[in-house]
Amino acid sequence: METTKVRERIFLSSPHMSSEGYEMQYIKEAFDTNWIAPLGENVDGFERELAMKVDSKSAAALSSGTAAIHMALKAVGVGEGDIVFCPTLTFSATANPIIYQNAIPVFIDSDYETWNMCPKALEEAFEKYPEVKAVLVVHLYGLSADMDKVMEICNRHNVAVIEDAAESLGTYYKGKHTGTFGDYGIFSFNGNKIITTSGGGALVSHNEERIAKVRFWATQSRDQARHYQHSELGFNYRMSNVTAGIGRGQLKVLDQRVEKKKYIFDFYKRELGELEGIEFMPCNEWDEPNYWLSSMTLNGKVSPIEIMEALEKENIESRPIWKPMHMQPFFESYDFVGTEVSEMLFKNGVCLPSDTKMSNTDLERVCKIIKGLWVE
Repeated sequence: METTKVRERIFLSSPHMSSEGYEMQYIKEAFDTNWIAPLGENVDGFERELAMKVDSKSAAALSSGTAAIHMALKAVGVGEGDIVFCPTLTFSATANPIIYQNAIPVFIDSDYETWNMCPKALEEAFEKYPEVKAVLVVHLYGLSADMDKVMEICNRHNVAVIEDAAESLGTYYKGKHTGTFGDYGIFSFNGNKIITTSGGGALVSHNEERIAKVRFWATQSRDQARHYQHSELGFNYRMSNVTAGIGRGQLKVLDQRVEKKKYIFDFYKRELGELEGIEFMPCNEWDEPNYWLSSMTLNGKVSPIEIMEALEKENIESRPIWKPMHMQPFFESYDFVGTEVSEMLFKNGVCLPSDTKMSNTDLERVCKIIKGLWVE
């Protein structure tokens, strides 16, 4: 009986350790010193090196990007009944911490120019909810939101800004790192991100005093006392010394990863850009993306699901664009401000495999399958 050989899996975006072995050097140091418990030199070093990399004054290494958003909301004083503006086109990890704080999310639509928070919809939201406590901005798929417009609106209304830069480490807006425009910026080092610590995140800010407070909260709010004493609610959110070692090594190859992500995007755009109905994610003149996921929309004879199914048959991973939060069963009762841009991006969008370990042969394999759908 003949068996069909399964082609090697091509992932959407999987962990990519450095060929130089930087990560293992820091991990070995942690083991050699028996410092594998939470905190330690790798955590301190990772915080310093990350802050330096993104030109921020301080950073707190935490257990996840979600934890970082939670701590940022707490740091700006978001509490029960407060309103927080949040992009609707994002992963649920952006919105969930709003609920952790017993606050109320109001979801804001995207625009086609950036795929991120629409400034016009943001203005409308302020007119409807002038008492808003904070604005969460997302830099989707490594594309920067239009931060000049967003910050001008938020500054005019004197409201705190938190940047969810989980997907945009290495992205610049007008020469400045995303995550450093607002009061706080968050990064994720989940396994699928442009660099990883296997799991983890960080909160950055120019306000060193508040970052110190976040570290305190994230370490169970343990007071300075001989006995265990807690005067505030604490959280177990700190990054471990071992995973922080991975992060220190990964930071050394961030620029290489961005370069490869751009190469992948340019390859797809060159090979597929002329196919009827395809439009790639927008890259504006003021935006230097990290191209975390090469994404596109379709408006023609081939649908996103047809592309995803054709790729999956050949053991290739792809994904839809994020399903908007206001369409999610858990969040659908909360208000939404905008039109239908985010819904259309979800309906027509697809994320192509963007793994930095992909070879030209892998990229050609993906493109050949997609092109084949146009000649059937």
